[in-house]
Amino acid sequence: MTNVRTAGRQAGLRDAAPQAIQGGRGTNPIRIVLVDDHAVIRQALRMLLESQPELEVIADVENGREAVTAVEKLQPDVVLMDVVMPGLNGLEATRQIRRSCPGTRVVMLSGFVDEDQLLDSIRSGASGYIIKKSDVSELVLAIQTVHRGNSYFSSALSEGFDLAEVLYQAKRSDQRQGVEALTSREREVLQLIAEGYTNQGIANELYISVKTVEAHKAHIMAKLHARNRTDLIRYAIRKGIVRLESADEAQKMLMETSALAG
Repeated sequence: MTNVRTAGRQAGLRDAAPQAIQGGRGTNPIRIVLVDDHAVIRQALRMLLESQPELEVIADVENGREAVTAVEKLQPDVVLMDVVMPGLNGLEATRQIRRSCPGTRVVMLSGFVDEDQLLDSIRSGASGYIIKKSDVSELVLAIQTVHRGNSYFSSALSEGFDLAEVLYQAKRSDQRQGVEALTSREREVLQLIAEGYTNQGIANELYISVKTVEAHKAHIMAKLHARNRTDLIRYAIRKGIVRLESADEAQKMLMETSALAG
């Protein structure tokens, strides 16, 4: 959100504050947890949001696992969740948060407009979806809107596709396939595979046995019709589960490991 750090943007937000307070819940601030693996973005967001008297940032964390733990402990009103993060991505973190803390609302933060990612976000339980290049005043509006129990989607989304159709598809359970057909644990294993973890590494990360990891991997490959790890990595990139650079590193590591084994 490089365009939100200018003095002009901050001044605009201060001007809008009185109106925002009227739409909030009296004098109680909206309690927020920020989740983004880029420290600079977290710091900028925290500074801007804390300039608003009706908002209170109670924590900021760098990945999905920390987000789930923080939400369960702090019970915030709203979570601003980056979509793509290492270890546990924002989509799966949102699913877990919505299960354990249904009163907490989640707004996804994405670097670009993507129809599939929006669809997956809604199905994960997110109440809002904001493009990172959006104006800060729109982000504040999104927080206020979901806090009142409604949904909010970035105005930029209407330019790329039919938002009403996406919302309709998100409600259709018969359309759920691919990653939606995986269990929560299988989605975690898929991400770690795409990030280059070995079976032993995944077992250590998730505190499960290698045999269990292998069973999850077999189920994932069957459900996604994948032939090998490379297919799983390509799928994870296409679905926005991992960043391209992370997958490239994983692929390189896989090739080096294969060469040594040979």
